[in-house]
Amino acid sequence: MITTKQRAFLRGRANTIDTIIHIGKAGITENIIRQTCDALESREIVKGKCLENSLLSAREAVQTLAEACHAEIVQTIGGKFVLYRPAKEPKIVLP
Repeated sequence: MITTKQRAFLRGRANTIDTIIHIGKAGITENIIRQTCDALESREIVKGKCLENSLLSAREAVQTLAEACHAEIVQTIGGKFVLYRPAKEPKIVLP
Protein backbone atom coordinates (compact mmCIF):
# COMPACT_ATOMS: atom_id res chain seq x y z
CA MET A 1 0.00 0.00 0.00
CA ILE A 2 1.38 3.39 -0.94
CA THR A 3 0.96 6.51 1.18
CA THR A 4 -0.64 9.77 0.05
CA LYS A 5 2.80 11.40 -0.16
CA GLN A 6 4.07 8.58 -2.38
CA ARG A 7 0.89 8.77 -4.48
CA ALA A 8 1.44 12.51 -5.01
CA PHE A 9 5.06 11.83 -6.02
CA LEU A 10 3.92 9.18 -8.53
CA ARG A 11 1.23 11.50 -9.96
CA GLY A 12 3.98 14.04 -10.64
CA ARG A 13 6.08 11.39 -12.40
CA ALA A 14 3.05 10.33 -14.46
CA ASN A 15 2.63 13.83 -15.92
CA THR A 16 5.75 13.39 -18.03
CA ILE A 17 5.07 9.89 -19.44
CA ASP A 18 3.09 8.91 -22.52
CA THR A 19 -0.15 6.94 -22.51
CA ILE A 20 0.76 3.42 -23.61
CA ILE A 21 -2.27 1.32 -22.61
CA HIS A 22 -5.43 1.84 -24.69
CA ILE A 23 -8.63 0.02 -23.79
CA GLY A 24 -11.16 -0.06 -26.59
CA LYS A 25 -14.32 -1.84 -27.61
CA ALA A 26 -12.92 -5.32 -26.82
CA GLY A 27 -12.39 -4.33 -23.17
CA ILE A 28 -9.65 -5.92 -21.10
CA THR A 29 -8.24 -8.92 -22.94
CA GLU A 30 -5.39 -11.28 -22.02
CA ASN A 31 -3.23 -9.30 -24.43
CA ILE A 32 -3.95 -5.99 -22.61
CA ILE A 33 -3.17 -7.63 -19.25
CA ARG A 34 0.11 -9.08 -20.58
CA GLN A 35 1.08 -5.74 -22.14
CA THR A 36 0.33 -3.89 -18.90
CA CYS A 37 2.27 -6.38 -16.75
CA ASP A 38 5.28 -6.21 -19.11
CA ALA A 39 5.18 -2.40 -19.10
CA LEU A 40 4.96 -2.31 -15.30
CA GLU A 41 7.95 -4.64 -15.02
CA SER A 42 10.12 -2.45 -17.23
CA ARG A 43 8.79 1.04 -16.32
CA GLU A 44 7.15 0.59 -12.90
CA ILE A 45 4.58 3.29 -13.72
CA VAL A 46 2.21 3.27 -16.69
CA LYS A 47 -0.50 5.55 -17.96
CA GLY A 48 -3.57 4.19 -19.72
CA LYS A 49 -6.73 5.43 -21.34
CA CYS A 50 -10.22 4.09 -21.92
CA LEU A 51 -11.26 5.06 -25.42
CA GLU A 52 -14.74 6.46 -26.05
CA ASN A 53 -15.93 3.23 -27.70
CA SER A 54 -14.98 1.18 -24.62
CA LEU A 55 -17.81 -0.49 -22.73
CA LEU A 56 -15.88 -0.08 -19.45
CA SER A 57 -15.42 3.10 -17.45
CA ALA A 58 -11.85 4.08 -16.57
CA ARG A 59 -12.50 3.17 -12.92
CA GLU A 60 -13.74 -0.32 -13.82
CA ALA A 61 -10.85 -0.88 -16.22
CA VAL A 62 -8.13 0.27 -13.80
CA GLN A 63 -9.58 -1.82 -10.99
CA THR A 64 -9.53 -4.95 -13.15
CA LEU A 65 -6.01 -4.26 -14.45
CA ALA A 66 -4.68 -3.52 -10.96
CA GLU A 67 -5.99 -6.83 -9.64
CA ALA A 68 -4.70 -8.79 -12.66
CA CYS A 69 -1.22 -7.23 -12.54
CA HIS A 70 -0.94 -6.89 -8.73
CA ALA A 71 -0.42 -3.13 -9.10
CA GLU A 72 -1.43 -0.03 -7.15
CA ILE A 73 -3.87 2.50 -8.59
CA VAL A 74 -2.21 5.92 -8.47
CA GLN A 75 -5.04 7.96 -9.97
CA THR A 76 -8.04 7.94 -12.29
CA ILE A 77 -9.11 11.16 -13.99
CA GLY A 78 -11.77 11.14 -16.69
CA GLY A 79 -10.84 8.39 -19.12
CA LYS A 80 -7.19 8.20 -18.04
CA PHE A 81 -5.55 6.19 -15.29
CA VAL A 82 -2.12 5.53 -13.79
CA LEU A 83 -0.83 2.25 -12.31
CA TYR A 84 2.31 1.58 -10.27
CA ARG A 85 4.09 -1.62 -9.35
CA PRO A 86 7.69 -1.73 -8.09
CA ALA A 87 10.01 -3.89 -10.19
CA LYS A 88 12.28 -6.57 -8.76
CA GLU A 89 15.08 -3.99 -9.05
CA PRO A 90 13.25 -0.68 -8.46
CA LYS A 91 14.16 2.30 -10.61
CA ILE A 92 11.77 4.72 -8.90
CA VAL A 93 12.67 5.55 -5.31
CA LEU A 94 9.57 6.54 -3.37
CA PRO A 95 9.82 9.25 -0.69
